[in-house]
Amino acid sequence: CSGNDVRCEVPLVRQKPFIQGRSMKHRDATLQAFYDLTETAILSRADTCKNAGPAAKPVFDALRKNVGSKGSPAPERLPVCDALESALHVAGTAPIPELAAALSDLSPRLQWKRRSSSQPDGTSFHDGHANALVAGLGGLEEREDVWVGISLLAPHVRYPDHRHHPEEVYVSLAGGSWWNANMDWTTHGPGGLIYNEPNVLHAMRTEAQPLLAIWCLWVGS
Repeated sequence: CSGNDVRCEVPLVRQKPFIQGRSMKHRDATLQAFYDLTETAILSRADTCKNAGPAAKPVFDALRKNVGSKGSPAPERLPVCDALESALHVAGTAPIPELAAALSDLSPRLQWKRRSSSQPDGTSFHDGHANALVAGLGGLEEREDVWVGISLLAPHVRYPDHRHHPEEVYVSLAGGSWWNANMDWTTHGPGGLIYNEPNVLHAMRTEAQPLLAIWCLWVGS
């Protein structure tokens, strides 16, 4: 898309759709649309983040190959979820606004949780952040090979430095800036991609606007 385009229309990825064979468990249409559009968002901007496409490929290959069992997390909202509506509004301006709509459709089913180490210590972080797992152990789709989830930060919150072994791809939907040990603080904007290599220290922070992002990690079988 050229810089003069008012809106760039990106077609859904159809080359290898998430075909569900007869022997597979059923995956509902809302969840399917969320996966399809997340992959489309990554592929449409892969040229801006050279490692994002290769890192995301095994995640979506696994989701195509089989369907996990249906998870049953009880939907739960946290104080930070008051910022979700405004974040989704910003996400609707991303190159693929349909992804924001798909996330909005999925949101009533999400179980938002704080980071396990978070304590009510009087800082803005405890009530200013939440994560929701879509695919993975305890997610809407139970599986052990991939993690797909969502992060939400309220304004003026810093997510602490952390690291994990699997490499990770974020799709930025709204607000915030990103840092890792190989990259200075950077604002990517709606639709931007962020790649964190294995075990790299990384973090997120917000200023006046909330952050909303989808993360994808291949964790193996």
